[in-house]
Amino acid sequence: MDVLIMGGSHFLGRCVAEEGLRRGWRVSVFNRGRTGVNPEGVTALKGDRTSEEDLKRLAARGRWDAVVDTSGMTADTVDAATRALGPVAGRYIYLSTVSVYAGWPLLPLFEDMPTLAEAEPAAGMPMDVNVPYGQDKAQCEEVAKANIGEALTILRPGVILGPHEYVGRLPWWLRRIAKGGVVLAPGRPEQPIQPVDVRDVAKFACDQVGQDSGSTAFNAVAPIGHSTMGDFLAACIEVTGRSDVELKWVDADFLLSRGAKQWTEIPLWRTYPGTWQVSGKRAQDAGLVCRSLTETVADTWAWLSGGNNAVEHERAAAIGLDAAKEAALLAEWRATRG
Repeated sequence: MDVLIMGGSHFLGRCVAEEGLRRGWRVSVFNRGRTGVNPEGVTALKGDRTSEEDLKRLAARGRWDAVVDTSGMTADTVDAATRALGPVAGRYIYLSTVSVYAGWPLLPLFEDMPTLAEAEPAAGMPMDVNVPYGQDKAQCEEVAKANIGEALTILRPGVILGPHEYVGRLPWWLRRIAKGGVVLAPGRPEQPIQPVDVRDVAKFACDQVGQDSGSTAFNAVAPIGHSTMGDFLAACIEVTGRSDVELKWVDADFLLSRGAKQWTEIPLWRTYPGTWQVSGKRAQDAGLVCRSLTETVADTWAWLSGGNNAVEHERAAAIGLDAAKEAALLAEWRATRG
């Protein structure tokens, strides 16, 4: 197989490249070469996807069995890439997001529900939900459908964790647990969560190469109820060896009333009912296998412990609760509990 990855030097794109190499494929990556690290063994094609001339030169190097687009963030860039590369790609695999759904994160979701390119956001959408991001990615899907047609596969992951994560959700929790002491744990330990391992998404993306099943969209997520917040934090304690950590579970309403920010200040914590109710059955029926969250936590800690840090990336967010704010919230919580 000859596969081209748009991106390929960061997190998911890097992992797709590594999975392709593991399968014995000829893997090319197309990126600017300014940040990140291309996996050893790929053919590095340096260029800017916003440049028409660079895309023309790239298309002239084809044909590829598949193009895997892990870096398309705006409709104009995806439009340009799919127009240029569609004619030289056997299949075009576009990495989108569950944020495209008009009901995210308020409603349980499956693939046939309307996206933000087809409907307005669900009534009562909270102000802290990044609707413009979902709208941009939904428009990316639309132009890809128009330009690629039946040779398009859309993957919609939810939260992706694992080694080389640059957003910083799991690395923050691991580093916080490693510091020890009393740790603020949000909400309820039995709260179901369903993050997916980056390697499992990468493997599923590679499984779509060579498929000839028409245009399809998959929610690339772990099964609903795959793990819980309590299981997740217990795994963080186990892999860091901090058996002296005390988790203090703090009521969600209390945290919200004191201005604690879901998703960013306290990673993976979100109270909206649809957050962890995304059906991945279609993908699982098509072969997506999700490893345990405990394995993801352990492997990410091994990566961090090896002296690695999350690579600087333009999409990296400010993640994590400030130590002083955590201490203040815990003190007030204790006071309210008598």
